[in-house]
Amino acid sequence: MSVTAVGSEPTAARGGKDIAFASAIVLILCLFFLPVPAVMIDLGLALSIALSVLILMVALWINKPLEFSAFPTVLLVATILRLALNISTTRLILSHGAQGVTAAGYVIAGFASLVMSGDFVIGIIVFLILVTINFLVITKGATRIAEVGARFTLDAIPGKQMAIDADLSAGLIDEKIAQQRRRELEEESAFFGSMDGASKFVRGDAIAGIIILAVNIFGGIVIGVTRHGLGLGAASDVFTRLSVGDGLVSQIPALIISLAAGLLVAKGGTRGSTDKAVINQLSGYPTALLMASVLMFVLGVVPGLPFLPFATLGGLMAFVGIAIPRRQGRERAALATAEAARDEKARAEARGSIKEQLKSAEIELCFSKELTATLLNQYDEIASRVAKMRRKFARQYGFVVPEIKLTDDIRAPEKTYQIRIHGTVVATQELRVHEFLVIVGEGRRPNVPGDEIREPAFGMKAMSISQAYLKDVKREGFKPIDPVSVLLTHLSEVIHNNLSQLLSYKDMRALLDRLEPEYKRLVDELCPSQISYSSLQAVLKLLLAERVSIRSLSLVLEAIAEVAPHIRRAEQIVEHVRVRMAQQICGEIQEQGVLRVLRLGNRWDMVFHQSLKRDTKGDIAEFDIDPRLMEQFATEASAAIRKRMEDRHLFALVTTAETRPYVHMIIERMFPTLPVLSQLEVARGFEVKSLGSIS
Repeated sequence: MSVTAVGSEPTAARGGKDIAFASAIVLILCLFFLPVPAVMIDLGLALSIALSVLILMVALWINKPLEFSAFPTVLLVATILRLALNISTTRLILSHGAQGVTAAGYVIAGFASLVMSGDFVIGIIVFLILVTINFLVITKGATRIAEVGARFTLDAIPGKQMAIDADLSAGLIDEKIAQQRRRELEEESAFFGSMDGASKFVRGDAIAGIIILAVNIFGGIVIGVTRHGLGLGAASDVFTRLSVGDGLVSQIPALIISLAAGLLVAKGGTRGSTDKAVINQLSGYPTALLMASVLMFVLGVVPGLPFLPFATLGGLMAFVGIAIPRRQGRERAALATAEAARDEKARAEARGSIKEQLKSAEIELCFSKELTATLLNQYDEIASRVAKMRRKFARQYGFVVPEIKLTDDIRAPEKTYQIRIHGTVVATQELRVHEFLVIVGEGRRPNVPGDEIREPAFGMKAMSISQAYLKDVKREGFKPIDPVSVLLTHLSEVIHNNLSQLLSYKDMRALLDRLEPEYKRLVDELCPSQISYSSLQAVLKLLLAERVSIRSLSLVLEAIAEVAPHIRRAEQIVEHVRVRMAQQICGEIQEQGVLRVLRLGNRWDMVFHQSLKRDTKGDIAEFDIDPRLMEQFATEASAAIRKRMEDRHLFALVTTAETRPYVHMIIERMFPTLPVLSQLEVARGFEVKSLGSIS
């Protein structure tokens, strides 16, 4: 039983390619010491030129240098082939050069005739120029690029390996991709290291070409004069032609391969074939093309310079500079259209998916089918005013209220709308689309026919009147409210009452991410060592539940940092934060510097204090009040508060710090918009005006 190693390829599967390649290398080595006829020399020189052109084309078309990682090996083989052919041609030139310029084959004779134009001096000059270009320009630059690339690549290997390990540990890539990246990293380092050494082949080849040319000329003249009886002039002419022709045939493939090596190492991190990369980057700046076009036209009209070449180039650059932006515009439009089509397809698939059906809008304004048909032409206005409402909430409370979704539901009662929070109906109200609302409260009524109803947002007494009596109502001094405004006011008040439910964990993290670096460090110190992120969210939600804005988030965090090491309960932390934010809280309910307050009264202060049950440490453990006393307090508080509300002034209910949360718990069910402050939250700088007490 035979066992094949993993990763190896059986010889039979290779189809004998390895044997053929090894045989070709052996044949090249044989050229060093075996005589070769001129016909075979012509075939070998043609093969050398073809191989160099193929290498150049591959270097132009590859997307990245690693796709031609075999280049150093190919370069070595091509160099050995040229040197072997040089030795064979040298043998033919020195042994049969006296027979004429075709002694070393027709390829050398053809190049000698084509390049030298009958004068070997021209050939020597052209040969030296080619060697200079190859040796001092292309090869030297490519060598330097390869050296720097190899050094930087090797220096970057540890960092790239750590990045691969980090991505693997984070789950961004799997083990297979990690192995592939490590293999590419190894290949990249080996490639640039090999290119650094391979560039020395080209430099040595150029030097060898000069030496071989000198040896051929000198040796040929000596052999022609001493062995074949040629005159010095005839020997110099024949052997110089043959030697220069041989040098040209060798240097042209060497120059082509040097150019391929330079293109390969100069490609660097540019992706794509060389023609696309270069042309796209050169033509990617239409303004530069237009400026170059103007310069070409200026040069064309300069006295003494030919107009046609510069004008042709200027016109071509101007055409390309104008055509490129138009083509890019068409491509962007096509790309945008395709992107929009993909997005629409994705949305359609999402709408039809089961997962999408499980999602519920955070805020939803749902109309019955009758209201949908009636308000159809006002949908744009409603959507615009809803967007303004969201911006207002963002400025007022410091976080972005979720998007308000407008929908319709055939199951909703007729002529009604529903406001839903997280899919739950929190308010349902009939909307009289063709009637206006007049708030009357306990005051006088308009002297027009109308139905007495309750205003949906605050429950105030109002009258619904027909649009026909609108002018009469305005003449009486009332301010009618259109149906859309009634609807949006109700929506705004519902959002006010549910702010705490609308602050999600994601919203809180977004607020923290927008903080300044100093406060981000404060958050890092607090969370999670002193307070968890969920507890921090609970503190913010409790503040919003009492309509306390968190726009001064930095102040909130500072206040939390003061007590978080000592207090764990979110309710107790909130009370401390409220004291620190007293200036802001009082500033939102004051009128012209006057803070109106309604006090709890000594009797109810005593009742609430006696209802607080404490543990052995003295902390409040529970609130236990007699239900009859709670009912009596609710009755007395309701009467006192309604009496003060008739004055249409903002005011707050003030109690002690310990009982404030429990008083607010009772009051918010009757008057959700009434602020309840503790005595510690009455900020300095305001004129406090007492409106009496509940007693």
